[in-house]
Amino acid sequence: MNSELIEVYAYEGSKVVRKINAAYGVRSSAVENIADKNLSASAAWWQSFLRGAKVFPDASGATMPPLRSVDAFCGCGGLTLGAAQAAIATGRRLESVAAIDVDSGGLAVHQANFGTKLLMHTNASSLVDWRVRGEGESSCFAYEPEILDEELAAEIGKIDVFLAGPPCQGHSNLNNKTRREDPRNLLYITAVALGVGLRAKSIVMENVPEVVNDKSNVVNTAKALLKASGYEWIDSGVLATDHLGGAQTRKRYFLIASRIAVSESTVHIKDIAKALKQPPQPVSWAIHDLMRDPKELSVSIMDKTPIMSAENAARIQHLFEHDLYDLPDKERPDSHKNGNTYPSVYGRMHWGKPAQTITTGFLTPGRGRHIHPLRRRVISPHEAARIQTFPDTFNFVVDPQEPPSRTALQKWIGDAVPPLLGYAATLPLMLRM
Repeated sequence: MNSELIEVYAYEGSKVVRKINAAYGVRSSAVENIADKNLSASAAWWQSFLRGAKVFPDASGATMPPLRSVDAFCGCGGLTLGAAQAAIATGRRLESVAAIDVDSGGLAVHQANFGTKLLMHTNASSLVDWRVRGEGESSCFAYEPEILDEELAAEIGKIDVFLAGPPCQGHSNLNNKTRREDPRNLLYITAVALGVGLRAKSIVMENVPEVVNDKSNVVNTAKALLKASGYEWIDSGVLATDHLGGAQTRKRYFLIASRIAVSESTVHIKDIAKALKQPPQPVSWAIHDLMRDPKELSVSIMDKTPIMSAENAARIQHLFEHDLYDLPDKERPDSHKNGNTYPSVYGRMHWGKPAQTITTGFLTPGRGRHIHPLRRRVISPHEAARIQTFPDTFNFVVDPQEPPSRTALQKWIGDAVPPLLGYAATLPLMLRM
């Protein structure tokens, strides 16, 4: 037995089949093929998924109990969606037990898509009491973190996968307080405390790659806390969307931990990155089927883009008239001239290349490379979601009579971890359950 993992895609009749071959055997899932012709099978699988095709899980897992999850700092649920797809790929099913976030709208989206039982509209710091002894790699919890909410405490020992995407900002001394109320402080460690307090069988945390350079050394502290709390297998690494066959260059750092000890058959993140590696896809692969006449599109806010100011409309016009992708310095506002550190702002996407990172400002040309490659406008929420690998089946508009604001959509879509990355990061854990 070894840690070799093989992921294979193939066309079979009207479906595209995905097979995961690992130490425990082979698991197969399929998707209805509604992709473009002449694509590789892997590109066809994910394009069909993005377009909302039906996914058929491996029937062998029908009698197995669901894997129960909690998602903290959940946003709209990108990490849960990725974990759900990893469960399907390995013949299992994910049951969303609880979601925790300060954004009530994001929680509503989470519940609408996953049937999440317990929505906790609160600061995660208010849910757990913890204290750290020691520093860095010598850290340990002074006592077992205590879950303070009665409903959440009822789930202690019953959670298979604890997911978290905490922001990493505003750090201060680890040992000065417990139950911090400032959302800028130590939320990375708060997430660890929540997972440990729930006695989750496995923990998955995602963040920006730069988190490893944090001045408070939160990553090494987190690893030490997990090890001291009985998590025998701890792994970490960076995954890139375009390296896995996506149409975006976004990267995320993942820290995963399991109470199941490492063995010869353990699949590490580095193994996942190698086994799942696919050629990057261009923006056109993700969104070209949305290039219909506006009259044919739905009236949903997902397909609408804001009217640009006269200044921004002129900047977009300049790009297209001169067939440019980067706005010349003389056309930029003063704040972005003369050696600015954000050369991509007011930039136009390339139709034949992956997009740069989709941010929470994708409806504003001055906040990134968000101008459509072929249309004189910014990309729509629908297009941004596709590039982020959210399928059309994912419902961002819970109540069409009261649609979310553009600001909310930008936050949910731009802040989310791409589900494709969530799928890859959680797959090693699913293989162990």
